[in-house]
Amino acid sequence: MTTQGYEEELSSEREYVAGLYTRLDAERARVKGEFKAALGGTGGTVMERDVEVRSLDREARRLDVVDNGLCFGRLDAVSGESSYIGRIGLFDEENDYEPVLLDWRAPASRPFYTATGATPEKMRRRRQFHTHGREVTGFTDEVFGRPGGDARGDAALLAAVNAPRGQGMRDIVATIQSEQDEIIRHDHPGVMVIEGGPGTGKTVVALHRVAYLLYTQRERMERHGVLVVGPNPAFLHHIGRVLPSLGETDVVFMTTGDFVPGKHVTAEDGPEVARLKGSLKMLDVLDAAVADRQSLPEEPVSIELTDVTVRIDAATAEWARDEARKSGLPHNEARLVFTDIVTYVLTERAIARIGRGWLSRDDRDEWERLRKDLLKELAESETFTSALDALWPILTPESLLGTLYTSPERLRAAGADEALLRTDGDAWTVSDMPLLDELVDLLGRDIAAEKAAEQAVEREKQAEAEYAAGVFDTMKLDREEMDEDVLLSAENLLYAEDLADRFVEHDTRSLVERASADRDWTYRHVVVDEAQELSEMDWRVLMRRCPNRSFTVVGDLAQRRSEAGARSWDAMLEPYVPGRWVYRSLTVNYRTPAEIMAVAAAVLAEFAPDVKPPDSVRACGVEPWSRKVTEDSLAAAIEEFVQEEAGREGTSIVIGPPGTPGTVPASETKGLEFDAVLVVEPELILADGPRGAAELYVALTRATQRLGVLHDGPLPSALAGLAS
Repeated sequence: MTTQGYEEELSSEREYVAGLYTRLDAERARVKGEFKAALGGTGGTVMERDVEVRSLDREARRLDVVDNGLCFGRLDAVSGESSYIGRIGLFDEENDYEPVLLDWRAPASRPFYTATGATPEKMRRRRQFHTHGREVTGFTDEVFGRPGGDARGDAALLAAVNAPRGQGMRDIVATIQSEQDEIIRHDHPGVMVIEGGPGTGKTVVALHRVAYLLYTQRERMERHGVLVVGPNPAFLHHIGRVLPSLGETDVVFMTTGDFVPGKHVTAEDGPEVARLKGSLKMLDVLDAAVADRQSLPEEPVSIELTDVTVRIDAATAEWARDEARKSGLPHNEARLVFTDIVTYVLTERAIARIGRGWLSRDDRDEWERLRKDLLKELAESETFTSALDALWPILTPESLLGTLYTSPERLRAAGADEALLRTDGDAWTVSDMPLLDELVDLLGRDIAAEKAAEQAVEREKQAEAEYAAGVFDTMKLDREEMDEDVLLSAENLLYAEDLADRFVEHDTRSLVERASADRDWTYRHVVVDEAQELSEMDWRVLMRRCPNRSFTVVGDLAQRRSEAGARSWDAMLEPYVPGRWVYRSLTVNYRTPAEIMAVAAAVLAEFAPDVKPPDSVRACGVEPWSRKVTEDSLAAAIEEFVQEEAGREGTSIVIGPPGTPGTVPASETKGLEFDAVLVVEPELILADGPRGAAELYVALTRATQRLGVLHDGPLPSALAGLAS
């Protein structure tokens, strides 16, 4: 194409894309206008209006986040037809809703990512736009079927991977590669495991797969949303803008420390304790800990009533306990069974004593009258209530687990390892969260407390209804003195459907807010990132959160740090989804340049010799370096790096052993990427426990451009090749 021809084409493309933005702005204005109208609307029920408002709000947010890079390419078919590809679909309402912009997830868009010179899929040309804001600044053409035309957008891809990093992960919607596209559009209904080494894009591929599933299964997934689980808050913040940039916002992000709403992690377990808590053997410990709280009295408990004294002896309590356990109900709900048996025995004995000589079982009316009086006395007896609380207490997950951890006797009774003993029972760790969640089901609800709360609400509603009736009665008495319009308005207020709606609470929170606060919320799909770190108990929580077992699991077994984590995907998944999970691997490293990956690969070879490192797609031309420093000069050397990088575009980080001033532990950088990385004291990272080598591997593979190493002690042998 000549220079003049290119400029003419560029002008034409700019005009077309400008027209797309005009349509986008018009659609935004329409939706926002309907949203405002719905907020102030009066038609339909309150629930119907709420549904409409939520739907319009979701659509408005979707349109607001696709502004940047709305259209990023064009496909020209052999037949002569052209299609523009973008973040969302736009249509020409005046021309039978013909698509003027294809959503990247639409089937017709797939050749944009998969067509090659060898398999052009009936395509003649792929054009990729270079944009700045709303303006098309240039384009790159790839013509299929001609020599040298099989480059598949290398220019666009390399421009993306070489660009300075910002404050968060970017989507790859314009540069999805063929192996990534196959995973994104895979329709497997169960669990898909995506494994790949550092920089292979497994996280961003998983997020694009979520966007694709939300597009193709909108109706099924929209009401329940998607859960994304990541290793730490920094990682979630890093990836948090990807799905919104693709027009999807009904996604809940959390770490394993957020599994129980309202609970916060304030402590950290050592490796061995984390391993113990993460094992499925803890299920037996929790069962035994609950059973240990269902006790028998050492001595009979005397309860004085008006006409008789009754006693709860060990035999009565044992019978009641056996029946309560056989009911199969959770602990708190089974207390009703326990209580019923105990009260039955006590009232039968009391009636027999009170009626000795004059009352027989044939006189059922008198017998039941006495029972009713005795039941009322027992319900009002503090001694009886205290006895029930001692023998079969109402428990919360926090009270049970906290007491277990601080009592050597209860740990022994539950068959737990003494390593679980700690002084602060309420200092929750990440490993405690799945145990607390498990106990929610083991203990069940406090039915008595719930019933009391429901009765209080009913009393409040009744009081409001009586007040409304009183107001209306007063209005009727004053009818002759009231203006007719005022009276009519008041009657409408009281008698219209809105009066009934006053007594119905409508949850106006967003899906994300509702799901995050509800432990029992279930999702239609779950993404688990850094999945190799999750324990067996973590997986039980997630399986409860997604009953249909639809997961995208992302990880790299070679990077596992947690002693409770996965050693094989089969061991973790087969118990839950036998035969329903598939495995896909990503082998190309788009983040880490070849020069840096060579250094990391040497570390990988020492601790995981059977694992092949991913192949880097590029070189950066900058060799990694190392510098030996003294303990006294270390802080100054770190500051020198920080100041030097502050003058450059992009991001940087200093990674070091836990507790080293001025550094971040490698475990907190998982899944993140930076233009420049300084690794401090690699020999100490390597020596930090059995997974120290995996931590060093993670640290070395965070950089996209520049890597430096500072060391006071001897340099690990795997890093001996670094330039001084």
